[in-house]
Amino acid sequence: MAIRRYTATKDNTITNAYQSDLISRGTGSNMGLSDSLEVFSIYAQANSSSNEQTRTLVQFPVLTSDTTTQDSLYTIQGDRVDGKIPASGSVEFYLRVFNVATDQTLPRDFTLVISPVSQSWQEGYGLDMESYSDETYDGTGSNWVNAGAHTPWIDIDNVPGVTASGGSYLSASWMGAGSTAYDEFNYTQYFTEGTEDLEVNVTGLVEQWIAGNYSNYGVGIMLTSSQASGSRSYYTKRFSARESEYFFKRPIIEARWDNSRKDNRGNFYVSSSNLNAANNLNTLYLYNYVRGQPTNLANVGTDPIFVTIHTSASGGEQLTTTPQQPVTGGWVETGIYSASFALSTTASVVYDRWYSGSISYHTGSYRPKEFESSNVFSIPRYVTTITNLVSEFSNTDIARLRLFTRLKDWSPTIYTVASKEIENSFIQDAYWKVYREIDNETVVAYGTGSEKHTQISYDQTGSYFDLDMRLLEPGYSYGIKFLYYNNGAYEEQPESFIFRVKK
Repeated sequence: MAIRRYTATKDNTITNAYQSDLISRGTGSNMGLSDSLEVFSIYAQANSSSNEQTRTLVQFPVLTSDTTTQDSLYTIQGDRVDGKIPASGSVEFYLRVFNVATDQTLPRDFTLVISPVSQSWQEGYGLDMESYSDETYDGTGSNWVNAGAHTPWIDIDNVPGVTASGGSYLSASWMGAGSTAYDEFNYTQYFTEGTEDLEVNVTGLVEQWIAGNYSNYGVGIMLTSSQASGSRSYYTKRFSARESEYFFKRPIIEARWDNSRKDNRGNFYVSSSNLNAANNLNTLYLYNYVRGQPTNLANVGTDPIFVTIHTSASGGEQLTTTPQQPVTGGWVETGIYSASFALSTTASVVYDRWYSGSISYHTGSYRPKEFESSNVFSIPRYVTTITNLVSEFSNTDIARLRLFTRLKDWSPTIYTVASKEIENSFIQDAYWKVYREIDNETVVAYGTGSEKHTQISYDQTGSYFDLDMRLLEPGYSYGIKFLYYNNGAYEEQPESFIFRVKK
C-alpha cells in the first residue's frame, strides 16, 4: 500500500478580532482545544476602517522528536528510516485540511497562504471561537501576541526589539528575497465557492524538515496580506481541527507514492511486430524472503543482478533476448529485484536464471504467450472477486488482498467445463478505493493522479494490493471498489466488497 497519513499533533486559531463589546480585541484569546479552525478577515465592523482577522496554526509529527503527545503513533522521519515510505524524490506529501459546514456567511473567491512557522508554539486549552473569552491559561498557549507562556512571537529577521503579531513565519528576506526556497516552501490555494477542502502538495517543505534544514514548527494558514487587510470581508472559512469527533476530517499530512509491481511471470508475451519496443518489454521479479522477512541477497545487496534465459531448468539452450543476454537486473527494495527484456521464442516453457558472479541464486519459469490480433472489435468486461477477504479486520492489520478477475463473457461448453480452467485476467492499469458503508463517504479515493498511490500490483498468481487498516476508524464497516482503465477510459467495476474494522 502506498499511502500513509500523519494526523496533526497540535493546532490553534489565533486572532486580533474584536470581542463582543467591539472595543477590546481578543489578541490574548486561545482556541487550542476547539474542534474547528477558522480563517477570516472582517472589514469595518467596529468603525469605518477597522480590520480583524484570524490565522490557523497546525503542526504534524515529522521528526521522531516531534512525538511529544500520545496522539501520534509514528512519524514521517521514523517511517522513512524503517523503510515504510520511500526516499526523497519517490514520495509526495500533501497537506489536507477539511472544510466544516457552517451556517455563517461563507467567503468566496479567496486565496489561502500556507507558510512555515519559524518558532515553537503552544497549543493551549481554549475553546471559545465566538466572544474570545478564553485567555491563555496561566500564560500557557499561543495567541495573536505570544507563541507560548510569556514568549512573544519574534520577528524572523531578528530586528532588535521587534515582535511579530499574528505569528512568526519564514520570510522571503530571511530565505533570500526572491529565492526559489521561499517560492517553493510557501504555498497557496484558491477557493472559488468557499466549501472546498484544503489540499496542497507540500513535499518540498516536508523534505526540508526531514533533512533538518528548517525546524518543524508546523504551518500557518491565512488569507493573503492584501485580502486580510483590504476593504472587503472574507467571513468565515472553517476547517476541522484535530479535536474533531470526525475521524476522517482531522488535519493530516498524507504521503503518496506508487509501489505497484507489474510482474509479468503470469502474463509474459513474446515479441510481436504488432507492438512497439516498450510494449514488447516484460518484467520479471525475484523475491528473496528469509524466515518470512524480505532480505537482500548475500553478495548482491543493492548492486545489479544478472539474468539468463534458458530452455530447461538445468541450463540448456540460451534464448535470444533484447538486449542480448545476460540481462542486467536491479534492486527494487529490500529483498526484491527485477529485470526487463523482450524475448522471441517458440518454447512452451522458459526458465530464468538469476545470478551474480559464480553464484546462482534462483531459477524460475513461465509460459510465454503470443499476442494475437482479432477480426472482431470487442470491449472486454470483467467479473472481479477478492479471494481472501475476511469479514473483520483489526485496526492494526495490514492486509494483502488478492483479486481474481475473469472475462465476463467467459462461458465454457459442456465439453470444456470439466477440463478448462477459468483464466485469471491481468488488468494492466487498475486502482482501488475504500468508502465507509454507512454514509458512502470516500475514505481513500482512487489514486489515478501522478502518484498512482492506489494502483494495483500483480504477480504470477494474479492482482493484489495492501490495505493498512490504521487508515480506518474502528467500529465501522467499509467497502472496497475497483477502477479499471479499459478501452481508453476509466471504468468503475460494479462489485463492492464489505468488511468491518475492530479495535
